Amino acid sequence: MLTNERHEFILNLLAEKQTIKIQDVVDATAASESTIRRDLTELENQQKLERVFGGAVLPGRNLMEQSVSDKSTQHLQEKIRLAKFAASFVQEGDSVFLDAGTTTFQMIPFLKDKNITVVTNGLTHVDLLNEHGITTYLTGGLMKSRTGALVGAQTAQSLQNYRFDRCFLGVNGIHEEFGYTTPDPEEAAVKRLASSLSRKAYVLADHSKYNKVSFAKIMDLAAAVMVVDKMPEDILAVMEKKTTVKVES
Repeated sequence: MLTNERHEFILNLLAEKQTIKIQDVVDATAASESTIRRDLTELENQQKLERVFGGAVLPGRNLMEQSVSDKSTQHLQEKIRLAKFAASFVQEGDSVFLDAGTTTFQMIPFLKDKNITVVTNGLTHVDLLNEHGITTYLTGGLMKSRTGALVGAQTAQSLQNYRFDRCFLGVNGIHEEFGYTTPDPEEAAVKRLASSLSRKAYVLADHSKYNKVSFAKIMDLAAAVMVVDKMPEDILAVMEKKTTVKVES
């Protein structure tokens, strides 16, 4: 292929898949890895994509952080079904960490009849947890205005006081190579720490998160049980080689 043909191919592939790996482009174009790296660098300089380790993503998409109100209305029915499914893993007497995601928020009504204790860094969660009579501890920390999440050193210090039976985390992207990701490194750090303090960690992801990559890595796929609403068979086969996958049906 000529250079302009490769560039067009790369951008079309990226538009289709949201994220691409260098090796996939090498295989598809029969160009050398060094040539594809130069192509990606040139396209990044034109602000048509952003380089990430081993590949590229659409420009700006990996840094964008939507507000809670924006995210809460997206794929709402899928989130409710997924939340109900995730809540079924919680047992009587569990200590549970719910992070500040919109899907974890939807779990709260399905936890109301269980004798559990919840710790959360989500300010948006507190009123609903209280409304359902769930014993709740709120972490300290810096409040992020767009997401209502508490983050930072005080959040980490507060979390160190607890040990959890289970934690439930929301993410912005799941990818076989890049793992679980989110736009904000501070939120990623909270999620990672909560997972390390839990006997079992669950990541909740509706189908819109597949093969997406955000700026900050939380952890590898193997570090948590993946709880999903649906997944194409070919993607499911790949993910099941990396971690345990629970599919809501």
